[in-house]
Amino acid sequence: MNTEARYFLGVDGGGTGCRARIVDAAGRILGEGKAGPATTRIGIAEAWDSIRQAASTAATGAGLGPDDLARTQAGIGLAGLSRRGALEALNALPNPFRSRRFISDAAAACLGAHSGQDGAIVIVGTGSIGVGFLAGIHVRVGGYGFPVSDEGSGADIGLKALQQALRAHDGRIEETPLLAALLERFNRDPMDIIGWMDKATATDYATLAPEVLAHAGQGDAAARAIIRKAADAIDGLARTLFARGADRLTLLGGLAGPLDPWIAPDVRRRLKPADGDAMSGAIFLARSSV
Repeated sequence: MNTEARYFLGVDGGGTGCRARIVDAAGRILGEGKAGPATTRIGIAEAWDSIRQAASTAATGAGLGPDDLARTQAGIGLAGLSRRGALEALNALPNPFRSRRFISDAAAACLGAHSGQDGAIVIVGTGSIGVGFLAGIHVRVGGYGFPVSDEGSGADIGLKALQQALRAHDGRIEETPLLAALLERFNRDPMDIIGWMDKATATDYATLAPEVLAHAGQGDAAARAIIRKAADAIDGLARTLFARGADRLTLLGGLAGPLDPWIAPDVRRRLKPADGDAMSGAIFLARSSV
């Protein structure tokens, strides 16, 4: 093999899984791989193990070996990178690549969405966050974690729905079909809701969002109010990014499609489809270290 060959690795490390892609100098995809969760919340060593496993699988698919990885420049998008000490701990680990650069998974998604150029994104899934690269400066809006932040997210929608269900149980507001369904799920017993709440994660709350969206589509007044407020929160993230200089924005995440009809017209007019994914964004990062 030509010892001057150069490859570029892009990694999208998230809380539910890690994906990796290897391309050659011409940008041709050579191989892709997957592994388990890669977020600093599960531990630096554990996240790095997932990154290496995904990269190794991608290399195998590309017909590359360890020596080839040593000639590979890596860009790594990683969830939880903003946690104190995370970047320093990662950089202290042995490096099997020619070079490696880390960035948050959201920032990698933003680079991918706009082909490495200036632009912004709002991600809305279990959580929510606004990210942009504006005049070369990285900008972040929200995304500080549920329940103190992540407005408009699936977790936030689920929380708001349970709050309304409890109010309906007390007779403080009218019980709609959505609220009745949620109360039935917990045997119409607030203590069951409290017991669930004591152990529930953001992901658990987000599992309620599809039911809220379904009832909103059927005209349920409580559901519509919750979804409208969620969309208002997403609009707010977008408008903040616009005010800070973004001229194009992409809406990403599992709830981007379901919430799109609820997005305000002035925001929707400035939306654009993503050019690429977070792995392609991480590859732009890898290339920038040439």
